[in-house]
Amino acid sequence: MVFFDFDGPVCDVFAGLPASEVAKQLAALLSTQNEAAGAKAAETDDPIEVLRIAHEADAAIGQEVERALTAAEIEAVAVAGPPTPGATEALQAARASGRIVLVVSNNSAACVGHFLDAHGLGEYVTAIVGRPSGQPHLMKPNPFPLITAAEQAHVDVTHCTLIGDSLTDIEAAHAAGTTVIGYANKPHKAALFAEAGANTVTDVMHDIAEALAAAQP
Repeated sequence: MVFFDFDGPVCDVFAGLPASEVAKQLAALLSTQNEAAGAKAAETDDPIEVLRIAHEADAAIGQEVERALTAAEIEAVAVAGPPTPGATEALQAARASGRIVLVVSNNSAACVGHFLDAHGLGEYVTAIVGRPSGQPHLMKPNPFPLITAAEQAHVDVTHCTLIGDSLTDIEAAHAAGTTVIGYANKPHKAALFAEAGANTVTDVMHDIAEALAAAQP
């Protein structure tokens, strides 16, 4: 079974609606509820980090910020442009080889589903495991999403492979006992992923597509 992280390997989520702008909007929303937390959130340009800060401040506020983030993600994927080069081929190759494919993401399952459907990719994905609502501590690098995905597919998580583009992906895979391919979509990532212990690293999704097509499940 193959797990695909979403933002990076499949889609550049905030290509059309910058992550920094979404983070700014979420921090402003948080400030109306909790000034200190809002000030802390204003220091980051990562919407997921704003979500973590919001939940740390108060569960109810966190859920409000999460709803706003999900809406922003859905808006973002609508203007994100085409899939990552090679992503469609990788998804097709994984399914053609008989493997089960799941998308495992810290983004909302709703935005992943919107993007896959809009680009005709839904048929290649068996299930989507998005961020656990109201429980940001269970997002990657916690192995919970990978373990959950494997349980849903009735597959041993240690027999799976994750394709991810962040250190949190690699950390989650190691914690779950999953093989991990580091997709280095920025030049500085290759060395980081190698140092973090990725099983292999590539900067081209087409290489992953070719490997999936050639390897037996």
